[in-house]
Amino acid sequence: MRADAERRLALGAAELDPLIDSPLDTRRGITLLARPPAAVTAAIEALLVDFRRLEPAQYYYPAGDMHLTILAIISCYAGFTLAGISPAAYREAVQRILLGCRPFRLTFAGLTASPSGIMVQGFPHDDGLTKLRNAAREHFQSSGLPQSIDQRYSLQTAHSTIIRFRQPLANPERLLAALAKHAQHFIGTFEVDTIELVCNDWYQRARNTVLLQHYSLQAPGSR
Repeated sequence: MRADAERRLALGAAELDPLIDSPLDTRRGITLLARPPAAVTAAIEALLVDFRRLEPAQYYYPAGDMHLTILAIISCYAGFTLAGISPAAYREAVQRILLGCRPFRLTFAGLTASPSGIMVQGFPHDDGLTKLRNAAREHFQSSGLPQSIDQRYSLQTAHSTIIRFRQPLANPERLLAALAKHAQHFIGTFEVDTIELVCNDWYQRARNTVLLQHYSLQAPGSR
């Protein structure tokens, strides 16, 4: 993915997001996610200084919007509202899923790219994230609740999007040089011991996010 993205970006052929600034964007969905701690988001923001200088017109995720998607339960689509589902049923479903799941650790290190943006690379230390995703997939796909898990693609990585392209690149060559500069940059290691069930827009902007439930992952032997 990265090699293909870099070829396209070098040609100035970034995929631009035409809806990112549109007040008419009504796409909403339901997501299970985790948020990195403040020390990690601060380290990411420090990396973004180079990119803001080179590409000030692009969309940069605020620290409060940075997240790791565990699973998109209902992928965002135009016109979705909470009134069309039973939020309580989703809250209860996630509570049951988490009975068999434990905290897990991740390291964020280095940046990578797609044609539409730039992401922080995430590296799980164990299979905790995979087990959580698989448990959620199995439960929701057999629950009878409305869901669209894996219909767009099967989420496997622990990457986190931090920049989206909304304007033609001002200087593709210098952007790629900055990407290479930070390709192996250590950002931080953290434990994911809390997750959120949210109703969200396409970009996980705080102003459009409704927290449905906050959950704590319990370590073995804890009560």
